[in-house]
Amino acid sequence: MNTQIEVEFGTPAESGMAAESGAAAESGTAIQSGAAIQPGTVIESGTAMESWLASRVAVREQRGIIRHDAQRNESMIDLASNDYLGLAGDQRLAVAAAEATTIYGTGARASRVVCGTTQAHLELERELCSLTGQETALAFSSGYAANLGVITALGGPGTLMIYDAHVHASIHDGIRLSRSPAISVAHGDLEAIRCALAQRTQPRAVVVLESIYSVLGDAADLVTAAALCAEMDALLLVDEAHGIGVAGNGRGAVHAAGLAEAGHVILTLTLSKALGSQGGAVLGPALLREHLVNTARTFIFDTALAPACAAAAAQGARIIMTEPQLVTRMHHNAATIAARCGIQKAPGAVQSIPVASSASAAALSAGLREAGVAVGCFRPPSVPDGVSRLRLTARANLKSEELEQAASLVAAAVRAL
Repeated sequence: MNTQIEVEFGTPAESGMAAESGAAAESGTAIQSGAAIQPGTVIESGTAMESWLASRVAVREQRGIIRHDAQRNESMIDLASNDYLGLAGDQRLAVAAAEATTIYGTGARASRVVCGTTQAHLELERELCSLTGQETALAFSSGYAANLGVITALGGPGTLMIYDAHVHASIHDGIRLSRSPAISVAHGDLEAIRCALAQRTQPRAVVVLESIYSVLGDAADLVTAAALCAEMDALLLVDEAHGIGVAGNGRGAVHAAGLAEAGHVILTLTLSKALGSQGGAVLGPALLREHLVNTARTFIFDTALAPACAAAAAQGARIIMTEPQLVTRMHHNAATIAARCGIQKAPGAVQSIPVASSASAAALSAGLREAGVAVGCFRPPSVPDGVSRLRLTARANLKSEELEQAASLVAAAVRAL
């Protein structure tokens, strides 16, 4: 299919189109570099891109890694979502979001550095500091944006980035965008981190780990990592996306490790998992927050988090602080899932079952959906070690009978494979 584009403005620069000679030749319209394109000119384009897109579909089909945007089915037993404490459906969060919408409107309207900051954002940041024990917090529009923002703001040629191979895609992307020299170390290999720090020539270094990893569900040794970073004059950045609301009575793994007041340890987190809302944040010393407000591009050039999301997340943080039984219940449910499926319980909500192949994982997931159970299906290239898995997430608000039914169905499906 050839797509025709009618140019509305006078020059390539004004129209936002690059009028390259090759594309022009393919479309049959000769355009000289720098020449003005007259309004009404019709340019045929897209064939090369369409061919490439079609070839990528064929490759994904051949590899068995086609993804779909799966719609949530409320009638299914949910072992797939990241709503660890069941707060996304909690009416207290809904009321907080509705009240913020009434006061501030449906959107933030601008960047935080223009006029997008509301009392809802400031209250959220205060509640996150209370929850984690950190000095300051800075809210971003997503956890992904928080990781991109802090890593690019701290990076550059003078900062060595050392990161665990299993960290989230947002961290990988942030390191690429930071233009920092970078070293990936094998999962959980603290000795490799020590060697990288000892051999560095850069004046600064950042070590990036996750407190609880999203695929295997295992936990990092933060105490040893923090001591190593202190010894080697490095900053430790901990992604608490799967730790907040889960580890240390919900206050996170950094707090549980006694590192909340360690000046060389900072953290990122998401508001979209245990906190039941949407958004992300970076937490650490006041000097870090000031630096991010002035240099983090995903903060400066992004419209602020919607006030409703900020208010809901703040309410979620308050609930975690005052109702630790939710965290206890989630861990009880995680232990039940692990026991029924014959696996060792992981430290967090995520319980992971390795599967022989990508096709087997997809078939298991599809079969369980037909049986009324939603599970995560992680396959290459989304899994850092190349092993396909069923990813089961425990939630505090799962009823006992639902939990037993779902875990038994999963266990039977895996045994029958």
